[in-house]
Amino acid sequence: MTLWTPDISLQEPHRVLLKRGEFIDDSRDGRVVPFKIYHPVDHGQGKLPVIIWSHGFGGNRDGASFISRFLAGQGYIIVHITHHGTDSSLWEGKPGHPWDILRQVKISRETTLDRMYDVPFALDQLEVWANENPEVGNDMDFSRMGMSGHSFGAMTTQVMAGMKFPDKDGGLLDISDDRFSCGILYSPVPIRHITDADPKAVYSSIDIPLFHMTGTDDSSPLEDFGYERRLIIKEHAGNPDQYVQILEDGDHMVYNGTRGKLADNPKRDAHEKLILDGAYAFWQAYLKDDAQAKAWLETHYKK
Repeated sequence: MTLWTPDISLQEPHRVLLKRGEFIDDSRDGRVVPFKIYHPVDHGQGKLPVIIWSHGFGGNRDGASFISRFLAGQGYIIVHITHHGTDSSLWEGKPGHPWDILRQVKISRETTLDRMYDVPFALDQLEVWANENPEVGNDMDFSRMGMSGHSFGAMTTQVMAGMKFPDKDGGLLDISDDRFSCGILYSPVPIRHITDADPKAVYSSIDIPLFHMTGTDDSSPLEDFGYERRLIIKEHAGNPDQYVQILEDGDHMVYNGTRGKLADNPKRDAHEKLILDGAYAFWQAYLKDDAQAKAWLETHYKK
């Protein structure tokens, strides 16, 4: 019997196309939520799971393409959204390096909450869009949905998964969306900097399987803390199916596909392969009910 492996290097991936557009939220003063969809064509697999991607601070819908193009080629539909107010518009066209500019930006709680509210709004609109765009929409299986994101996007994923989030007065809100059955956190974000609530009160309400990806050099470019603090979400999550991948010498930007001000990563190719293997196995296990993929995942990353 051949053991299951996520290594698909010998397989020919499906051809991947892109769709771009914008959703407009009239209930929030015409807030615009741009999106970008990676979708395979001629895949012959029927309806496909849908995965949402949320970008990091100062990013946009165009980041992390190496992850989403790969996954779409394996039979998933990936939807990236841009969150105005925490996106690349904060630094684009301004003198200086983006990281130096972002370090000076103060984000209000209202702006952060708007980011969180973008996700359920985008899901609602995506179903409408799917009906209007059947060439892609007919492939979307809204009964199998995953959530993912990098850094600030990981925090957004944590909130969708059930993590409590403080309002402007410090009260803990539940903004979770039960349409998501699982998620991947690329650089999980502890929120001790915005709430002094007991970690159990904050994280134990996470009630879906999550894959926590970080690296030994995954310190925050904007705040000074090491990767170990990122594991607090896993330690207190209420759902027992939590997986952890720690890349040796892996840094914060390896998940985004760009380097920022970080030096070249000599392990980049190896790290990206580990990221893709892990992500593929996780989504296969939890969005396509692949028992062999789940067994592989549990052997390699169940902590």
